[in-house]
Amino acid sequence: MEVQGKVKMIGETQTFGSNGFRKREIVVTTEEQYPQHIMVEFVQDKTDLLNNYQVGQNVKISINLRGREWVNPQGETKYFNSIQGWRIENLQDAAPQGAPGMPPIPPADAFEPANNLNTEDHDDLPF
Repeated sequence: MEVQGKVKMIGETQTFGSNGFRKREIVVTTEEQYPQHIMVEFVQDKTDLLNNYQVGQNVKISINLRGREWVNPQGETKYFNSIQGWRIENLQDAAPQGAPGMPPIPPADAFEPANNLNTEDHDDLPF
């Protein structure tokens, strides 16, 4: 799944517990009739992916939805959801087709068919 929008906020990396769990949050505002402010968290080594981004950039974030169950001390079961990012791309630099910096691919009918084929020519390909 993906979330697209404009970066509204990028938080600092936070470290939790004795094992050094790291988390960093980003808020993206969607561009639709009713814009939504979506908070996405990046964890562990993925926190560094946010280093090259800043407020105001248009981005596309690849996400996973995470859900977990927790039983509180009173024995009540609670459920929590989170949105976890694993890739982020800058949309302003994205090429419309193919790889960035590559020219667009011409349609197949832009090429003329080869008419000078000789089926008796030796083919030295190994397959």
